[in-house]
Amino acid sequence: MATTRMLNQTTVVTRRYRYVVLLLLISCDIIGVNGGFFLAYYLNLDAIVREFQPPSAGQVLLTLAVLNALFGTLFTANGLYRMQRGGSRIDEGYHIFRAIAIGTVMFIALNTVFPLLNITTQTLVYGWILAIILTTILRLLYHQGIGQLRLRGYDTRRVLIVGAGEIGQLVYRQMSKVPTLGYQIIGFLSNDIPTGQQVLDDVPVLGKRAKLGLAVRTCAIDEVIIAVSGASYNDIFDLVSQIDDESVAIKIYPDAFQLITNNEVSVGELSGLPLITLRAVPLDRQLNRTIKRLLDVAVSAAVLIMLSPLLLLIGILIKIDSPGPAFFIQERVGRDGRPFKMIKYRSMRTDAEKMGTWTTPNDDRRTRLGTFLRRFSIDELPQFINVLLGDMSVVGPRPEQPRYVAQFSEQIPRYMHRHREKAGITGWAQVNGLRGDTSIEERTRYDLYYIENWSPMFDIKIIIRTAYDAIRGNENAY
Repeated sequence: MATTRMLNQTTVVTRRYRYVVLLLLISCDIIGVNGGFFLAYYLNLDAIVREFQPPSAGQVLLTLAVLNALFGTLFTANGLYRMQRGGSRIDEGYHIFRAIAIGTVMFIALNTVFPLLNITTQTLVYGWILAIILTTILRLLYHQGIGQLRLRGYDTRRVLIVGAGEIGQLVYRQMSKVPTLGYQIIGFLSNDIPTGQQVLDDVPVLGKRAKLGLAVRTCAIDEVIIAVSGASYNDIFDLVSQIDDESVAIKIYPDAFQLITNNEVSVGELSGLPLITLRAVPLDRQLNRTIKRLLDVAVSAAVLIMLSPLLLLIGILIKIDSPGPAFFIQERVGRDGRPFKMIKYRSMRTDAEKMGTWTTPNDDRRTRLGTFLRRFSIDELPQFINVLLGDMSVVGPRPEQPRYVAQFSEQIPRYMHRHREKAGITGWAQVNGLRGDTSIEERTRYDLYYIENWSPMFDIKIIIRTAYDAIRGNENAY
């Protein structure tokens, strides 16, 4: 009883701390937005003074009140205060850009109709740019600071994972990779592993799944992650109903959630009659395909033109480093199962295919230069030629050889669904570390998620993350 009371007191303190963290984030945004527009006003002060009378204190205060109310509303509407852990910084940057852009346009229109402050449109445009830069920088510093505090035990979340099998352990490993997120995994619930047995890193099984409600209350859990492979609708419903009245966040791993909802299912109507549409994925629409193709052509043409001297130099260095051609051309399977010839820089000996299949860490088939090329994904650059030819896309599921496609299609459910779209140079699975000798089943999950949730912004996000990983060097790129 005393332990439960102590945990509840800790939870209250933690929740109060979260309000402080939220206020700190709001303060960063206020400083960023106001600082950006103030700096723009100061830089254009001479032009403003020549054209207008200096504003009164009342005008300045009213302008600041309107400005902050407007941008505060837009930041909230764009989900910038949801306090999500592990969210993409690229997505956050996009939402900041969108909120400040919309806010600036609205403020320009408002200032034109009801002049609040004697200010030029040029100053507001400068303010828009500076506000985006300052707000983004302050938010990055904020996230770094909060990450360090979480490492010291502040702003933590107590997590319980329902399911201790392969899926539950995968969730645990992924969450443990980023300790700055502040997740404290208290334990697992499992019907298959005995209570008290340790699963990973001395984290124990606390009981059966039927004891979920008791475990949440006893251990003061903040977040429950349901990671039960092949769970039915009734299984998920029973678990959620146990903690319906608890103040706890509930997240469901997609494998378990598949029988409740699916990204390929949408509800529409025909003359008032509700109908369910299956497999209405975004890239089935011609407009979206056109947008994606335009993005592919623009990115691949820009890369090939800008890097052409480097591409030529790499080809020469490969010829000098080891005997054989500069390029490695291999048949792969693309959209709708059609084969095509994929181009890469040769990074292995010419007899590499005769000696094995998958590349492994410290693979002795690699050339000296090839080890470096693979580490930084430079060997993939010629595939931008495949993109221009229309065989591939910049972003999409990675293409496999025909023999592997035949094998995996028999072993992995829905594997062939990934061939509904063009293969990609990079993909959602790759930027999440699933490359090299990693689980094909898990890669397939990520590929299907990408196909079912495609958007231009999703592609841009993956491209940026790929560029960052390439510069940093990828541990799984061997």
